Amino acid sequence: MYTFIQKFHSGWAYLALLILLVVVVNALIGLFSKKEFNAKDRKIAIFGLIFAHVQLLVGLILYFVSPLGYIKIGELGMGEVMKNAAIRLTVIEHPVINILAIILITIGWSKHKKATTGEAKFKSIFIFYAFGLLLILSRIPWSLWF
Repeated sequence: MYTFIQKFHSGWAYLALLILLVVVVNALIGLFSKKEFNAKDRKIAIFGLIFAHVQLLVGLILYFVSPLGYIKIGELGMGEVMKNAAIRLTVIEHPVINILAIILITIGWSKHKKATTGEAKFKSIFIFYAFGLLLILSRIPWSLWF
């Protein structure tokens, strides 16, 4: 079961990152072309939100069943986890920063719903989704991914 969750989390990450990139680019194009925010733009943004949330849920499950997650804190103690950069990345930095990234993406989705103009909607989505995507990319454990 652990192996399936791990593979799913890694595979889904490619899709989530790709869709988040599409959302950010779409919002940037919409913002600079001053076009009206339509149903297609809304669907693209909601897919980004959904894929990011699914990735978060699978990641949280993985965090509590993986030997590289929460279990590592119990084995080594928090002091040892914080001393080792590779372990700290997977046990502390990756989950915390990615939770913050998903919060930003969710805020962007919520703010776009309250906006009244297409420009404001695109701007909210672009800013929050882009920062969320950058945070996610900054804390991916690349050595474990490839």
